[in-house]
Amino acid sequence: MTRVLVVEDDPQLVRALVINLQARHYGVDAAPDGATALRLAAARQPDVVLLDLGLPDMDGVDIIKGLRGWSRVPILVLSARQASDEKVAALDAGADDYITKPFSMNELLARLRAAVRRTEDNTAAPETTLVETEDFSIDLLAKKAVRGGRDVRLTPTEWHLLEILVTNPGRLITQKHLLQEVWGVSQSNKTNYLRVYMAQLRRKLEKDPSHPHYLITEPGMGYRFEG
Repeated sequence: MTRVLVVEDDPQLVRALVINLQARHYGVDAAPDGATALRLAAARQPDVVLLDLGLPDMDGVDIIKGLRGWSRVPILVLSARQASDEKVAALDAGADDYITKPFSMNELLARLRAAVRRTEDNTAAPETTLVETEDFSIDLLAKKAVRGGRDVRLTPTEWHLLEILVTNPGRLITQKHLLQEVWGVSQSNKTNYLRVYMAQLRRKLEKDPSHPHYLITEPGMGYRFEG
């Protein structure tokens, strides 16, 4: 049984989430504050966490950081905070997805299933070195990309960007994270670098670079690889 930890201080929303999740055969634990959430996460080892950012005792971003200190459990943020920088802060801290309140229960359940599926895929094949799509393949071990039977020549920077994205399929990687990983902390505001290199990667790998199918932009936030 998939175990979900709901971290939320609104009793009505907790009740709605518990009813809907249990009806779909999820095991559910609920925590009204951050301290209880961290204690339950350690004791119950949930498969996924649904986390509100506005809790009475601590900010949700601090909970994400606390969990990421020891766990890779998928964290889906549920928050009324709509500002882009709030979303980016949560994602940079290690959240896997961000759902703005109010949300549809069907959308939440779909994203929860996707998060669990990605975890299962990663667990089943931790040694995966080959990423294959309909249009190209990437050999992570050989550091080689092939499209239409021909090797695609990538620069070291293009490769580094691509490697980060394809090893986190379906997960939104923030601009800040990519810039720090590839260019270093001092360049973490140079978003124009990313636009240039992502455009180059799309030209080399996508069938229609102006309408990318694999290297997806989340405006103002970051990029996602959809395999």
